[in-house]
Amino acid sequence: MTWGIPTDTFLEIHVALSLIGIVSGLVVLYGLLTGHALGGWTALFLGTTILTSVTGFPLPPFGLDPPRVVGIISLVLLAAAVAAHSIFHLGGAWRWIYVVTALMAPYLNCFVGVIQAFGKIPALHALAPTGSEPPFLVAQIALLGLFLVFGFVSVRKFHPAA
Repeated sequence: MTWGIPTDTFLEIHVALSLIGIVSGLVVLYGLLTGHALGGWTALFLGTTILTSVTGFPLPPFGLDPPRVVGIISLVLLAAAVAAHSIFHLGGAWRWIYVVTALMAPYLNCFVGVIQAFGKIPALHALAPTGSEPPFLVAQIALLGLFLVFGFVSVRKFHPAA
């Protein structure tokens, strides 16, 4: 049991939140790239991505491990994104702080998604059974490169109306 919910069900909720966070994060990313603030999508993205990180902590195995470190980093980034968006209303430097932190959070979810895909999809697992083989590294480097490009473009393009 995890928080009074069977652990298998809790894990399914965690994965569903992750997938909703990734999809809504990609929609928000599209808004950043096109210079549009997408209020409802942004709220969905921030909420589900925060819940994704929070619900990852009580899942086994327990202890401070790489997934929990990613969760901590994600929560710090999301706190900055929420503050930039909801408290400082994207004013001044908070605009680019929001863009950077709002991009890093879905990047981390996608980063974990690539790890999970190579661990759980048989065809990908066969290509990189230990997660240190070239196909896995190429996938992670390509993902990072893509988000870096998105970040540079978004910082230049995203200027929502006051």
